Amino acid sequence: MNRYGAMGRRHWERWLPEQYAAIEDPGGFFAALGEEAARQVGELAEQLAGDGGPGEGYPERAGRLAAARARAEEIVLPQRVLPPPEALADDEQDDEQGVRLEGGARPLAVDPGHPSWVEVDAEQRERAGRPPSG
Repeated sequence: MNRYGAMGRRHWERWLPEQYAAIEDPGGFFAALGEEAARQVGELAEQLAGDGGPGEGYPERAGRLAAARARAEEIVLPQRVLPPPEALADDEQDDEQGVRLEGGARPLAVDPGHPSWVEVDAEQRERAGRPPSG
């Protein structure tokens, strides 16, 4: 299984659990999906890269090809390998920043008044030449 197949498998397992569970042979499915995605990315990258200009050196060519591959991945992967997550279940919710929380869990909050944060703040203020807050 190539990297696209492994990426897809992790994504589907986490974000598309019902669809993932319905796959009879996940190994074969994601190996084939990865191969197809690699083929599509390669073909699209080749089209996007185009021909190099006259006098194009190695660094310019490498940059052009890398940029074309990255753009091709941005286009192909969301379509095939990384589809949007399944709808949230009733016991799942998003927090204020849109972070998915399972089972109604709340994100860990940092207490800025904790002694370690007070020490860090004082140290940073000292380094910057500002008086300690207080």
